[in-house]
Amino acid sequence: MTGTPGSAAPYPLVTADADGRVVELNEAAVRLFPRAAPGANLAATTAGWLAEAHRTLGGDGTGPVRGEVGELGLAAYPTRSPDGNVVWWLADDTERRRAETALEKERKRTALLAEASNALLSTLNFERCMEVAVRLAAEHLADAAVLVAPAVGKRLPVAYAMRGGAVHRRTVQADPAEVPGLNEALQGFPPIPSRWIDPRDLSPWVIPEGFDGPVGAVAITPLPGHGIPAGAFVLLRRNDRSAFSDDEEHFARLFAARAGAALSAARVYADQAAITEILMRELLPPQLHHVHGVDFAGGYRASVRSELVGGDFYDVHPGADEGEESLVVLGDVCGKGLEAAVTTGRIRTTLQALLPMADDHLRTLSLLNGALLNTGSSRFATLVLASAVRAGDRVRLRLTAAGHPPPLIVRSGGAVEEAATRGCLIGAFPDIFASTAEVELAPGETCVLYTDGITEARGGPLGDAMFGDERLKDALSECGGMPAGAVVERVQMLAAQWAGSRDHDDMAVVAITAPHPGGPEPAERRSRHEETRR
Repeated sequence: MTGTPGSAAPYPLVTADADGRVVELNEAAVRLFPRAAPGANLAATTAGWLAEAHRTLGGDGTGPVRGEVGELGLAAYPTRSPDGNVVWWLADDTERRRAETALEKERKRTALLAEASNALLSTLNFERCMEVAVRLAAEHLADAAVLVAPAVGKRLPVAYAMRGGAVHRRTVQADPAEVPGLNEALQGFPPIPSRWIDPRDLSPWVIPEGFDGPVGAVAITPLPGHGIPAGAFVLLRRNDRSAFSDDEEHFARLFAARAGAALSAARVYADQAAITEILMRELLPPQLHHVHGVDFAGGYRASVRSELVGGDFYDVHPGADEGEESLVVLGDVCGKGLEAAVTTGRIRTTLQALLPMADDHLRTLSLLNGALLNTGSSRFATLVLASAVRAGDRVRLRLTAAGHPPPLIVRSGGAVEEAATRGCLIGAFPDIFASTAEVELAPGETCVLYTDGITEARGGPLGDAMFGDERLKDALSECGGMPAGAVVERVQMLAAQWAGSRDHDDMAVVAITAPHPGGPEPAERRSRHEETRR
């Protein structure tokens, strides 16, 4: 083959005819395909992919086609010779193929990390985030994955997942030091190489239920959080799988970093949500009911739908017994949202401390005014104080408005009266003034305290008309003889319908009603009577 064109070329050349038989090959091709010789079948003596390419593409003279021979990657370029045969020029393509393989691997890993970030950050629930993280780890990093969260007391929250299986969570009472490398990972120390961990040293609680076959390889990596470790991954492979390579361990740490950040954010959110819930519980208006022969009802609607509290508030402080007055407070702090709610909480706490002197409305308001001015806050408030006590079948009220719309009295016949009380803002001036009105409610009559969020709610055909005092009085004129809860419900419903989906201020309503004699006894009072009889 010395005289054959290309016989001295450093890369293999194979010439085949239209029937797929070898016509000739150079020395490099002989070394590559020892069984090949002139006249031999191309498919039987070279490579299947080359024979297939010759059958389907060679006749057209197109290419190249690529394939492997052993560990060598080759690119085959076809050239038609004058006698109708096809000469296949085989070039070493190993490095390019390795580069493409490595690039594709990195693309898949990048896509996985992006998928993991999106999935993990789609929830701020810590338990759900654990489940997502351990499921993704089992699907893409190992045959099974175990996520161990930081200990709660002496117990470890653990999530288990196997590839293609469901996620299970449980809490185990175990010492993480029993598992080589786990205690260090939970403290945030760098992971130890997986080849240093003997799978036989694993504690049974680390292996998921249903994991078939012995553990062949273990990798443990920490989950770094925001300054505090968020837990650790335990990755398991079966005995018939290869050990974790350095490259795989490095990628596992990249994945763990994203999982740790998401878990840390979920835990911070959970802690903040718990704190917020506790604080909100103290700021939310109370549930009102029948107290010492007087019916109380209240309703509240914050200005922003996503907020539970705002600047409007109300409280009822029952008297020590039926002969003592119960104090009702309804107020409106300037502004909206959480800042107004903080001032609201301060006012409610101060009034709680001033209860021993609540029989003197002006003195109570003066002390509250001084307390607000001493805080240095620029926020002020309007208030109504109502002291209510049962007197026979009637209810006596002392009403004091400080910069607030005066209460409305709904008589049993439907007439609506405005209580004769006026006063100045609280927390705005060093000295205050206020007048107190005394009112008596007959059975079925109601005193309504409300904030300006009711009357200033804008709506109507053009959306710019206020609900107003007259609409409120007209609505209340139809509430004569109604229970306190029904009065509050009607006012709230009409104001909400008027405002619709438009922005509005906080709305608060309190109704104080003298119940009809012989009416149904409230459940709270009835249960107390039953307790006494027993």
